[in-house]
Amino acid sequence: MRRTCLAALLAAAAVCLLSCKGPGGSGNPEQVTLTVMGRKSDMEKSYMTSIFKQYEESTGNRLDIISYEDSQFETDAARAFSEGKIPDVFMHFNNADLKRFDVPRYFCYLNEESWADDLTDSSRAYCEDGEGNLIGLPFWESSVSGCYYNKTILDSLGLKPAATQAEFDMLCQALADIGYTPVCWPANGCTWMFQFGLDPVFADDPELLERLNRNEITYAEIPAVEAMAQWVADAAAKGWFGSDYLKTGWDDISSVMSSGEAVMIFIWDTWFYTDFQQGGEYTVDDFAVMPVFMNTVDGGTYEGGNLNMMMLYKDSRNLETARGFLNFCATAENYNVAFDGISTVSCFKGQTTNIQSQMVTNARASISSRERVSTAASKIIGYSADDVAAAFDSLLRQKTDAAGCVKLMDEYRIKEAEEQGIDGF
Repeated sequence: MRRTCLAALLAAAAVCLLSCKGPGGSGNPEQVTLTVMGRKSDMEKSYMTSIFKQYEESTGNRLDIISYEDSQFETDAARAFSEGKIPDVFMHFNNADLKRFDVPRYFCYLNEESWADDLTDSSRAYCEDGEGNLIGLPFWESSVSGCYYNKTILDSLGLKPAATQAEFDMLCQALADIGYTPVCWPANGCTWMFQFGLDPVFADDPELLERLNRNEITYAEIPAVEAMAQWVADAAAKGWFGSDYLKTGWDDISSVMSSGEAVMIFIWDTWFYTDFQQGGEYTVDDFAVMPVFMNTVDGGTYEGGNLNMMMLYKDSRNLETARGFLNFCATAENYNVAFDGISTVSCFKGQTTNIQSQMVTNARASISSRERVSTAASKIIGYSADDVAAAFDSLLRQKTDAAGCVKLMDEYRIKEAEEQGIDGF
């Protein structure tokens, strides 16, 4: 009898405990669990874990982080969507792969959110669709890509940075004549340089980008693309990349730049704070930035950063709570804690705790007038940096000419689009 009563008491207590916890599994009946989906490495960034922790501690709500391995993210996330397992908050870059997820169907437009005016012009532009709708909150590190040059060497030679393609070409030739390598061109495994030249071609002509993505036109039909390929081939032939550029890889860049062997490089500012090894004759303080010139736009170009966006699932049962999460992330006192000490260009006007390079600050006027939203790598359907580099490798090894290089770029791009199952390819 005593055992029976004890069992009954335990059962009653268990029922009471379960009813107090509620479906969220917490003693707080108001607690909401939000699902946030993204790449594994992205979710583990220090500023992401910081904002997640701040939100949970401040609100009592819980975040269920759904992360997929980077290499499988697009495939696994698309499968989850097809199975109806759509997260409250989806983190993605505004690139060609985003087309897999049917933005108008699944996600909210955020034009009227209270935080929209706090976004910098470049970060907002990155997060807009083709019609100018704001589709996500940029919450990420950003950088400025350009032609970073050794100002100490140029000053000592009485040379000045370029403002036009012709001036840049003359500068390269002058440096080569003196015995310097004008441009560090790491052709051994580095693939980012080409997108800088392609960006203005498509960022400045959105209709051309749409035609390319509808498979109505090819690279070969766009003169600027072949002009870029021809410039790269000519620069290599004139010695502007030095003699070892085909052997120069990622691990070699620091020594080439810190020794002064090469004077310029097409790269981004955060590289100088994360990968530029000290100990050489020159340090980060010896460098400044001017536009990239690759014969596709006369005034040169800078590339803005690629930003991870927080997007809201429009049919989420927790939509208003998820909207509140974005508001929390976009509040200055919260994002300034998350980005404290992080080397990044500001995504928010109220960002004060991040580190911004003096190189970028000093060139702000030039950057503001010539910066393009990252376009080639992020918005061209079928774009693969590795494929583009492979086409240029054939060009630089003289296995093909500029027209042949562009033909390879088209073949690789179209094949990739076909494999992705993109309509029209």
